[in-house]
Amino acid sequence: MHDIVIIGAGPAGLTAAIYARRAGKSVLVLEAKSFGGQIINAPDIENYPAAPHISGFDFASNIYSQATELGAEIKFEKALEISAEGKTKTVRTAKNEYPCRAVIIAAGSETRKLGLAGEDLLLGKGVSYCATCDGNFFRGKRVIVVGGGNTALEDALYLSDLCETVVLVHRRDSFRGEETTVEKLKKRKNIVFALNARVTKLLYSERLEGAELTYASGGTETVAASGLFVAIGRVPESRYFASLFDTDAAGYAVSGEDCRTKTPGVFVAGDLRSKSLRQLVTAVADGAAAATNAAEYLNDL
Repeated sequence: MHDIVIIGAGPAGLTAAIYARRAGKSVLVLEAKSFGGQIINAPDIENYPAAPHISGFDFASNIYSQATELGAEIKFEKALEISAEGKTKTVRTAKNEYPCRAVIIAAGSETRKLGLAGEDLLLGKGVSYCATCDGNFFRGKRVIVVGGGNTALEDALYLSDLCETVVLVHRRDSFRGEETTVEKLKKRKNIVFALNARVTKLLYSERLEGAELTYASGGTETVAASGLFVAIGRVPESRYFASLFDTDAAGYAVSGEDCRTKTPGVFVAGDLRSKSLRQLVTAVADGAAAATNAAEYLNDL
């Protein structure tokens, strides 16, 4: 039996593992995909205190190494269910059951899709949710980026170094992302802004050929493009565990800054948690708080 099972090996989960091990607790981290979470796709992190200009991959690798060197055990299995009655919890995957005394859920979120016909069929054939993963396939071509937050802005900036033209589509007339990034985008001659617009149709045969934009004014426009990068937000990975905590209207887990939930011994951290700011720095802060409070919970048993 482990003291703490942590679900998710992103920045929040790995930070929780570091703090839990430093508190002397045995730790198992379960990760469904690969360590690092979505930050692993960031080409350059500029706003993390005291560590400017580090790639997301390097950051994730460093925090992974730090956690494992401290003795955290990491297994790549998807957690599907948590039984949390009583002092002993059980986390179930498709292959195994892991008993523990406390659980930290840091499962993060998944990409929100446009919900258009053909979107799933075109994955890998022009539609992508990761510019740094797939941008090089569209070198010298015309692409569309959809979204108005930091991820969309950073994707457009990254792609502008590779692609002939980047059309940035946003449903409003101003962006939610950082103004410094917006100013960088305005200086790029190969970035075209399509504001107050939505992508309403994908055009394709074997591969993506373009998209139809519908403007708030009611007008439409057909944009030819080889690639379309979707960055319109995330959906919390809460469906397997939602009975253990209260959720807000968007499905994010509700907790205080102590990361405790309504279920004793169950904590939440990172992008899964309802909050006003989702950044790398808030994810690691959640991980530290969740692990510290989980250790206190165990000490009080």
